[in-house]
This record gives sequence, structure tokens and C-alpha cells, in this order.
Amino acid sequence: MTKRLLDSFRPEHYDIYLDINRATKTITGQTVITGEALDNKIAINQKYLQIKQVQVNNQEINFTIDDDNEVFQFSLHEVGAVKLTIDYTAPLTDSMMGIYPSYYQVDGVQKQIIGTQFETTAARQAFPCIDEPAAKATFTLAIKFDEQPGETVISNMPEVKIEKGVHYFEPTVRMSTYLVAFAFGELQSKLTQTKSGVEIGVFATKAHQAKELDFALDIAKRSIEFYEDFYQTPYPLPHSYQLALPDFSAGAMENWGLVTYREAYLMLDPDNASLELKSNIATVIAHELAHQWFGDLVTMQWWDDLWLNESFANMMEYVAIDALEPEWHIWETFQTAEAPMALQRDAVDGVQSVHVQVEHPADIDSIFDSAIVYAKGARMLVMVRALIGDDALRQGLKSYFAAHQYHNATGADLWSALSKASGIDISKIMNTWLEQPGYPVVKASVVDGDLQLRQQQFFIGDGQETGRQWAIPLKANFTAPQIMTEQSIKLGNYQQLRQATGQPLRLNDGNESHFIVQYDQTLLTDILDNVQSLNAISQLQLLQDLLLLAQSQTISYAELVPLLPKFAQSKSHIVNDILYRIINNLKDFVQPDSQSEQNLRTFTNQLSAPQIERLGWQSRQGESNDDQLTRPYILNASIYAQNKNSIQAAHQLFGKFAQNLSKLAADIRLYVLKNEVQNFSTPQLFTQLLKEYQQSADASYKADICAALTKTPDKNLLQQIVAAFENSEIIKPQDLRAWFAGVLNNAHGEQMAWDWLRNDWSWLEKTVGGDMEFITYITVISKVFRTPTRLEEFKAFFEPKLNTPGLTREIKMDMAVIKGRVQLIEHEQAAVNKAIEAMIA
Repeated sequence: MTKRLLDSFRPEHYDIYLDINRATKTITGQTVITGEALDNKIAINQKYLQIKQVQVNNQEINFTIDDDNEVFQFSLHEVGAVKLTIDYTAPLTDSMMGIYPSYYQVDGVQKQIIGTQFETTAARQAFPCIDEPAAKATFTLAIKFDEQPGETVISNMPEVKIEKGVHYFEPTVRMSTYLVAFAFGELQSKLTQTKSGVEIGVFATKAHQAKELDFALDIAKRSIEFYEDFYQTPYPLPHSYQLALPDFSAGAMENWGLVTYREAYLMLDPDNASLELKSNIATVIAHELAHQWFGDLVTMQWWDDLWLNESFANMMEYVAIDALEPEWHIWETFQTAEAPMALQRDAVDGVQSVHVQVEHPADIDSIFDSAIVYAKGARMLVMVRALIGDDALRQGLKSYFAAHQYHNATGADLWSALSKASGIDISKIMNTWLEQPGYPVVKASVVDGDLQLRQQQFFIGDGQETGRQWAIPLKANFTAPQIMTEQSIKLGNYQQLRQATGQPLRLNDGNESHFIVQYDQTLLTDILDNVQSLNAISQLQLLQDLLLLAQSQTISYAELVPLLPKFAQSKSHIVNDILYRIINNLKDFVQPDSQSEQNLRTFTNQLSAPQIERLGWQSRQGESNDDQLTRPYILNASIYAQNKNSIQAAHQLFGKFAQNLSKLAADIRLYVLKNEVQNFSTPQLFTQLLKEYQQSADASYKADICAALTKTPDKNLLQQIVAAFENSEIIKPQDLRAWFAGVLNNAHGEQMAWDWLRNDWSWLEKTVGGDMEFITYITVISKVFRTPTRLEEFKAFFEPKLNTPGLTREIKMDMAVIKGRVQLIEHEQAAVNKAIEAMIA
């Protein structure tokens, strides 16, 4: 393990004074750190700071700067208690890291607010510090800025006084540097209190209507109350503020007491919001507030245990929202959002394990893999919860918090607490999932009359078989062990087991465990003959597992096609989710503007037309949540299918709202706009929508415009979009990836977007290279490319970048993803197109 700075110097308290000038984009700072020197040679983190003077116990000393390692170093005469005083200046940058401005407009006037983003290693851009999670200390903040009347400043703790224009805040509790936060500018807010007296606040710019703060305020209040009860541990700060920043590279960030969000994940218009948007915003807020205990109160020892923070918060967001809004059935969203993302990514050879060794700052950012550390990790913890139950989970968490509060912990500490509470050796089971990449396919077959199960690692594309085994919670509906640790087991005579159960064999019932099942023909036929008696999650799971098996070429992709009509009339949104995901993947096998594409459109129309008939384009009074959540899948499919009635219905709706498109019902707005852009496009419409995109403060409307405009078939208009990629007046850097992905995913724009990325890579690196989203531009490409030519172009461009810190794993994996898709299409294209043709004959 690399020597940590904390091994030489332990900070106890920081006095941080910052004077921030927005006009000159400069920060003048003084940081006083008291702590204990354990060594004569000390290194302190800094990045982009101009260090003017360093004093030790009020005596000025010499120091050296090491920018490569982001530190400055100096020597001490003796170890022990020490006070360091560092004077410095720093730039106010536009990188969305450190201390930075967010830009927005009110009534056409350009304004800015200043906010912070310090995770993972950007606190060192704001003040000199030991910028490591285990270096917990207390912080007293004093902030001066070029203040205008009516401006507000907020931080982790309440403000205590203002003297000579300096705002002083209460000292924080012991916490990690990356959780320090503050913001100032013209802010509006709404406040309330929890039952236990915690002040809850929501803050946003005045570009928003006041009513847009209400939903978040309610969810935040009830989430804090829920967690205090569930964790049986009080929220330890006086307030919990939620702040929407107009420019923000992540989705949200759990700074203790001052959580920051993208506007899209906090602001909600109560008069026009889809159920999907409500549940999305609610789960993001619940995720960040779960962190106030799991991540903030108890923090991982080092970034290799990042999953301790993120996997746990990812599970708890569903636990919380399920308790607060039970009629939303939020665990169904877990099945369509987290499970498929984890299963897809984790099947690629070279994927990281959930617990992963990491040292370099750029590599730390790269491990924030949403499919692994968030989604797979959450699935692991769902497995744990299913094994031990909520009583043991809560008891274990209570003792975990009591033992480690205001300090740091490792994965072993959590397993130990949960094992004690449940009487089950959790680490023995869970380490097989935590420390190994990938997951197993369990092959269930009848051999000589006996039912056999066999596990082996599952790969999509080429994979190196290394004999990995997992402790698998089988969740079988036949008599079977609770945990399968062997490579293969026999369960006994199949006919007797089938008779005793009276239903087909099902493994991983509830789809809670992180594995898939391959049933042999006997078992699969039995399931399909009884498919209508399966619940929605089991139907989703069946199709999900078959899709993955087809992608890995374990079964023929063409076998999926005749199964789809069996599910097409389902009223369950999660069954429709997987059904239309498979349809979407079938597009890989057809060439644009070919007969095979026309056949796929016809087949899609056959599947979706009866549902359009049933649901219509607009929601009806009193319809079910399932119907509300199903409609978008059906409308999208119907537009792709070029259903004349749908095209006309959407066109009429557009005409009705042409003067006020933002007022179109939020759950169908995207599809109305997309239909108009694809089928009735004019340069005037394009200009109108792009202008509304720039002027609107409604993040959900902006996202709809982006998704619609990038679907235009007009190459001149696509060229205009690409030309705007680097114009932050039109497309903010935080939103660029969505625009890039949209154009790349359009057959008429793919070449333009790909050329832009290759030609302007250095601009992209300079603009968003400092944050976690940067590598996902590569991931986006891997989801689109599907020809041998594109594979070679991808390799030619990215192989020379393989040694760039933070990019290595992503490039290798995405080459494997594209190669696997190219091979799949070569092998299966003819059979798939023949199967589609047979369905429409």
C-alpha cells in the first residue's frame, strides 16, 4: 500500500479563511491547521494553489512544491503538536471541481452563484489539507466575497456571525475534507423541521418558481425522519440543506449538511411532472441523505472501499422511498434500472470487482462505476438483506454506527457487525461477490432423471475462464440448499420434485441475487407453458436472462423473437421495459433504410398497436401507476414503427401546444417532440426548440428537447448541433454528454459526432477531464458502435491512450464490448432477420 500523508501528519482542526472575488476569478486564502506531526518530513495536499507563505508554530519556513503528486513539502525540527499557517491564492475555475461558478439566467440577465465540489480529491484545490478520507478533522469556515445586497451564503453548519463582511460558521463535527461545502449568491429557499428538530432546507436560484422547491422539501424531511428511525441513530447536525446548482458534473453530492444536486435531480414542477420523474428525484434525495450516516458519519478508510458508501446508499434509497411512498412500488424500478445495468457491465471480461485497489487520483475517479460500485454493490446488499432480514440489518447498522461514528471503517467492519446481529457468517458469503469480478450463470438441467445445478462464470464476448466460484443464494421454489457454494449439485429426481411443487422450477425467485439462470429445454418449455401464471418480476427475469444468454451466444438470438408476442399485452411496466429493451437491441441486426428495418418496424407495430389502442396518447383520470409508466415505452415503439395513427395523434398534440410546448404533459412531451422533429422537421422548428432549450430553467423540459432534436434526420441541423458542442452559452459542459450520445446514436449523425470527438479530444479533456463523467464518453461510444470498421477506428484512436491514468480499464472493456457486438451480429444477423420476417408473414 502506498504511504499515506496521514502517516506523517494528523490534522485535528482547520481554520479556513477564504476571500473570493467573482469579478477577477481569484481566491485569497489562509488555512491554519492544528494537528500532530508523526514525522520530521511533512507533505500537505495542494492543487493549483499558489502557496505564498508557510509558518510552523508562527515561524516562517521553507517549502518545496511537487505538482505531480499534488503536494507541498517541508521539514520540522521536532514531532508532536504543531500549528501550520498557510497563505495562498487560487484561481476560480470553470471546471465544476473545487470552488467554481455556476451560470444561469433570470429574465435574460446572466448571473452566477458560487458552489463547491470536492469529492474525490478536489478539496486540495480550495485549501491545503490532508485530502484523504481517513484524515478526519473539524473545520471552521470564514468566507468573504464581493457581496451584493440580497445574496445568501450557506455551508455545512449554521452561520454564527458576520463581521466586516466576513461570514463565520460554526465548527463542523469530525469529518473528511471531501465533505466540506459552501455556496453563495442570489438564492431562494424553503425551510421546515423534522420531528426531532433538524432544520430542512431546499435552496435554488431565482430562475425557478417557488413551487418547484416543495417536492424536494417534503421528501428530504421525511427521508431524514425515516433514517433516524431505521438506523436508530440521530442525524447529528443542526440542519440538512439541499442545494440545486445550475452547473454540476455529478448527479448529486452528499456533503454533510449541505447536499448539492444537479437542478434536474432536485427541482420539480408539481403541476407537470411524470411519476417517473418524481420517483427519480425522490430516490436521488433519499440516496444522498442515506449517506449522511453511511459515508459521512462513518466513512470508508480509503477509496478502495468506496462501495461501503455508494452500494449502501444505492440500496437504502429504495428502502426509504418504498417506506415513504409504498404505492410507487419502487423496488420494481430497481429491477429495471439497477439489475440490468449491473448484469450487462459485469459480464464483460476485465470489469473491476466491487472492492478494488486504487491509488492515483485519476484512477480514484474512474472507480465510480455506476454499474458496479452502485448497482452491483446494491444488489449484493439486497442479497444480504434478504438473507438476514430487516431486524438484524437494523441492529447490525446501529452497532456499526456506534462503533465507528466520526471515524472510518472497512468492509470487514460492516460484515462483522451484520454477522454478529444475524448469527450468519456474512463475510464468508459476501466476499465471493465483493472481491471477484463477474457473476455466475447457474445451468439447471435434467440428466438421467435427476435435477442438476452447475455454476460457471458468465461472459458476454470473449472471456477468460479462471474457475471462479460464488456462494449463491439460490432462492429456489424446489427443495434446495439456501446457499450453493459447490460448482455443481444434484437436487434429486426431477419428476418427484416437480410433482411435490406443482409448478415449474424457478431459481433466484424475486430476482434479488446477482446471477442468471440457463434452464435446459425441458425446464424452459415447462416455464413458457405456464408463463402467464408468473408474476411480473419473474416474467421480466425470464426475458432478462434469455437476452443475456443470447448476447453471449449461449443461445441463438433468433430464439427470442417468437417469444415476444407472449408478453406484448402485459399491463406491467417492468415487463414492457424488458420487452422493448429486446426490441431496441434487435435494431443492431438491421441496416438503416433496408427491408430488414422495415420488417422490424412492422413487427414492433404488431406488438405495440393494441397497447396504443388501450392506453391512448394522454393519461386518463384514475389510471394505474403501471399504465402511466408503460405509456412511454409504447409511444416510443409506435413512433419507431411509423404507426400512422400515432404520428398523426402526436402531431395534433404538438399543434395544440405549439405556443407553449413546456406545458405538454411531462410523461408524453418527449415523444410528441421527437415525432415532430423526425416526421415534420423544419429549420424553424429546430431554431424554436434550441432557443427554448437555452431559455428554460426546467431541466426535464431541456432533457426532452435534447433527446428530440438529436433525432432529426436532417444532416445540416445535426451539423449545427455538433457546432454548438463547444459553445457553453448553448450547451453547458454538464449536459454535453447527452447531446453527444444523441447525435452519435442517430445514423445520420454518427460520423459527425465520432469525428468531433476524435478531432477535439484535447478540448473535451480540458473541459470535463477533471470529473468522473469524462470516461463515460468512451462508454457511450461502446453502446453504439457495431461494425468491424468502427471497431478498428475505436482501437486506432483509443489504444494509444491506454496508459492514461483513469482511462485504462474503460478503454479495454469498451473494446471488448464492441468486439463482442460485432461478432454477435456477424453470427446472428441472418437468423434474427429471418425470425422477424416469419413473425410478420
